[in-house]
Amino acid sequence: MTDTASEATSQAASVGVPPARAKSRAWGRRGRPGRAGAPVALPGPAPRPWRARLLRGATPWLFMAAALVLLVTFTYAPVANMVAYSFTDWDGVSPELSYTGVGNYVDIFTRPELFQVFFVSLYYLAASVVQIAAALYFATILSFNTRFRNFFKGVLFFPYLINGVAIGFVFLYFFQDGGTLDSVLALFGVDTDRAWLSTSTSANVSLAGVSVWRFMGLNFVLFLGAIQSIPSELYEASELDGANRWQQFRHIIAPGIRPIITLSAILAISGSLSAFEVPYIMTGGATGTETFVIQTVKLAFQFNKTGLASAAAVVLLLIILAVTWVQRRLVPDDKVDLV
Repeated sequence: MTDTASEATSQAASVGVPPARAKSRAWGRRGRPGRAGAPVALPGPAPRPWRARLLRGATPWLFMAAALVLLVTFTYAPVANMVAYSFTDWDGVSPELSYTGVGNYVDIFTRPELFQVFFVSLYYLAASVVQIAAALYFATILSFNTRFRNFFKGVLFFPYLINGVAIGFVFLYFFQDGGTLDSVLALFGVDTDRAWLSTSTSANVSLAGVSVWRFMGLNFVLFLGAIQSIPSELYEASELDGANRWQQFRHIIAPGIRPIITLSAILAISGSLSAFEVPYIMTGGATGTETFVIQTVKLAFQFNKTGLASAAAVVLLLIILAVTWVQRRLVPDDKVDLV
């Protein structure tokens, strides 16, 4: 230590530092009180490698623990119970139940009154095609420099913001005998006085038309956002090459928004099978308008056939998963490079 202090003193003398201060610095280097009089903290022992690796690997799971617990509790556990109930004849109230095997699934596909809901879903599926086509058309038109385009964007998206129950009551009076639709048709010289929801065909067409009006805004916003994300340089280059609007849509817009079109198709198919609010409010499933979800709710809470209702819900889930898988296989979600 004397050698260190002497060395520090000689170095300090060469640069003009007082010897006392140099000795103080030398003591500070050895971990004793220095100029400020406070001890200098020495680094602690490094953590063991296996402990550091364990902590680093467990940290992401610790952050996700709360979300995973909620997901398992309120999603996967109820789905597992639903699958288990689908193989029983439980009525939803009694503690007693008996195993029925695949009998509930056989009833869904063999009993005409239960299988009828699949044909009703075809009306909504056809309406979804119209809905996607109309949304894509308006999104393409309003993506260009069009007058009052912000106004029309709001008009098209507004129906999606309205509550489904309110829409059901509004269109219930719209389609009733002598209602708004009959009054509008009378202005154009079409004298009709009919209950549009009284027959199966007219009621399903009317309900499907309401779904087009309600959900077109969602697809419109999805398409519009995807179109506006396409680089503007592509449009400028195509205009220099003499491309018209149709050619721009075919070679630039359609390939660029293909993932969004695929997403809209999946939502359309699942939505056509799970329509509930509007048909339940307007008809309650009467006159041949009972959808898959309305039938499931009635089986569970009106007829106390929870086992059969659980089987119907499992079938709906499997159909949606199968459609999604087939779509992903046939139309892979590859990134489109337009540049």
